[in-house]
Amino acid sequence: MFQKAVDPATLCDHCPSETREWYSGSSSDRDKEDHLRKGIILAISGLALLAGCGNQGDKASQVPLVPKWKGAPYRLAFDTKAAKPNPAGVTIPGIKYTANPDALEKRASLVVQFDVSGATKAGPMMNKMIMFPVDISGAEGALPADYMAAADKDLSRFLGAYCIKGKVKISVALANSSLSSQAGDAEVDAKRLSDWLPIEVVFKNPHPKC
Repeated sequence: MFQKAVDPATLCDHCPSETREWYSGSSSDRDKEDHLRKGIILAISGLALLAGCGNQGDKASQVPLVPKWKGAPYRLAFDTKAAKPNPAGVTIPGIKYTANPDALEKRASLVVQFDVSGATKAGPMMNKMIMFPVDISGAEGALPADYMAAADKDLSRFLGAYCIKGKVKISVALANSSLSSQAGDAEVDAKRLSDWLPIEVVFKNPHPKC
């Protein structure tokens, strides 16, 4: 009345060869599917990792580079040594310069602005003088002594002509050598190679006429 339970594995011993091949084939297919699924997951993970690295690279490339040199191509400083007495009646201290190595000039002109508020002579007046070009070389140096002596004489002529005495506020700057000797403020600003460097000097007119 009762049938004995039969182990399916023992049944396969009596199965036709086609049936045995079907059982073994289904197991192999499942293994292939598992390997394929794992391969797809690994590939997606790898692509996500590469995408993350690419974004970091893009962010790094978007970071602005900080320039090594900021501001005007030349920086000026007055010599700290005591100025020698000058027969011209006024002495502009020696001027040293430091330049941007990537924006060096071979020649430049010194521009001197001076305060004419202390003038006692009426009439039209200029408030700046533009020196002739002078050779400059290297990333640092100083304007030649004879060039500065010429600047002292020219400044003395202006101050003496306007009857200015005593302390005078001046500012100096370097400009491109192409600057005209009669250039206006706009042209001076457009061709300046340095910022203005202010100082106060004393003028004693060697030939007083006022």
